[in-house]
Amino acid sequence: MGFISHIKEEFQVIRERDPAIKTPLEVLLYPSFRVMIQYRRAHKLYEKGHFFLARWVSQRAARKTGIEIHPGAQIGKGLFIDHGSGVIIGETAIIGDNVTLYQGVTLGGTGKETGKRHPTLKNNVMVSAGAKILGSFTIGENSKIGAGSVVLEEVPPNCTVVGVPGRVVRKGNQKVPRSDMDQIHLPDPTLDDIHKLQQENDRLRSELQRMGYELNDIKEREAQCRRARALEAKERRQEEEREI
Repeated sequence: MGFISHIKEEFQVIRERDPAIKTPLEVLLYPSFRVMIQYRRAHKLYEKGHFFLARWVSQRAARKTGIEIHPGAQIGKGLFIDHGSGVIIGETAIIGDNVTLYQGVTLGGTGKETGKRHPTLKNNVMVSAGAKILGSFTIGENSKIGAGSVVLEEVPPNCTVVGVPGRVVRKGNQKVPRSDMDQIHLPDPTLDDIHKLQQENDRLRSELQRMGYELNDIKEREAQCRRARALEAKERRQEEEREI
């Protein structure tokens, strides 16, 4: 694909994916547009072995946009980086088609190992604001990563992951639409755990209350028995006194 074709593609991707755009010229101001154009240039230089020039282009783009994409990363069609500030994409990261990344996302490695050390994102993946995906594993097609999640292991296709560390909270065979960018209505396993604890607390409170009632009954019966024994002993003493 030629350079002009890349420009047209990035222009169209942003217009389709961001409802905030009011005029076509606004696209030219988007960090995603600017950084992706520079990434395509840097990646070609990287593939030809011009590593210094490739890094110079990518670092210059990072300073201007706040988005750092290593020129060695492999990125498919239709990547949209919304807002973009603080996004980092590592050297061996692989990104499929129609992927959406929000601000603060990191596609990073772990340790100092060589070779493939960054994640692979399949087609139609959405990674919400502040999420970190660390390591050489795959995020399956149509999956969503919730805001602030830290993902450390492979995610199957059509899943929703949230939490620290990230865990799958929803699986489904239904494809996630490309336009589905809802970061609000995601499952919250922490809140679910809190609700379970509240339910358990209510159950224990009811159990303790029931046991309290039973204990009061036992105490009342014991008091009645003591009074009955005392009365019986008094009657015996009176009977003995009369006999004397």
